[in-house]
Amino acid sequence: MDKMGLEVMGLCKSIKKQPIVEDISFRITSGQVLALCGGNGAGKSTVLRMIAGILRPTSGEVAVNNVRWLKERKRYSEQIGYMPDDYQFNQGLSAEEMLLFWASLRKVPKERVQEVLTMVGLEDQKKNRVTTFSKGMRQRVLFAQAVLSKPPLLIMDEPTNGLDPFWMQELTQLLKGIKQEGHMVVFSTHQLEIADDIADQVIFMNHGRNVGEGSTHDFCDQFGSLHAAFHQSLGLK
Repeated sequence: MDKMGLEVMGLCKSIKKQPIVEDISFRITSGQVLALCGGNGAGKSTVLRMIAGILRPTSGEVAVNNVRWLKERKRYSEQIGYMPDDYQFNQGLSAEEMLLFWASLRKVPKERVQEVLTMVGLEDQKKNRVTTFSKGMRQRVLFAQAVLSKPPLLIMDEPTNGLDPFWMQELTQLLKGIKQEGHMVVFSTHQLEIADDIADQVIFMNHGRNVGEGSTHDFCDQFGSLHAAFHQSLGLK
């Protein structure tokens, strides 16, 4: 394989011989955004955790800019930023301290910490403990850590959960800027309007399987909306 971008090849995950994810494959390149859409239990988070290197696939492979997770884990980790759907924050650390800790692990200058705090609107709250934050504020901290090192690939699991309408729109604009800078983004969502607004490509998932994929433009042209395309992929009316 000699291709730049994200290559996901035949990812499968089984637990106790029970298939959780079956044969997920796709490719995106610089400046492209892909959304994994589906309901709870569709397998979206499992796919993202395999791409992030948190879960080992039962079979299949992932590479980012020709770096394969199974062969070069340290180099692979330098290619990605990962925003989980939830995180158990340390009880005593402030938002600033938390981000400084992550910055030290990634050899990111301290100035970048202040930059991302401002980016996510937490400059005035940076000395406060993260455990006192609302769900939406914690989401913004998680987004800030994911983009600290300006990784080629940003992986986000339900990034808009808990965000109020203002910050949902702000995050959308931030992601559009990240896309314009040439970074790749893969995220999961059950909010199809978010996928429609940001993503170039969409994969609909159900029970761990790809039940439909294509460009947001083509889906909307053919079915009128992503909602209609999703219902069609599930065989719903």
